[in-house]
Amino acid sequence: MRIDRVKLVTELAKRDMTQKKLAEIAGISRATVNYIRGGKNCSDEVGEKIAKALGVDITEIIE
Repeated sequence: MRIDRVKLVTELAKRDMTQKKLAEIAGISRATVNYIRGGKNCSDEVGEKIAKALGVDITEIIE
């Protein structure tokens, strides 16, 4: 699964949330968030955790 970098950054900005805070809420490492923000793929499980932490449906943030 690939999360759209622009959509991810936009959602973070809307919530005034840092990558570190997203990682803490989602239960993943900050490095993982950084990789995804850089355009790398992630597992479906990690994608779902990020969407849940942002309070959005996964379809709103994937490419």
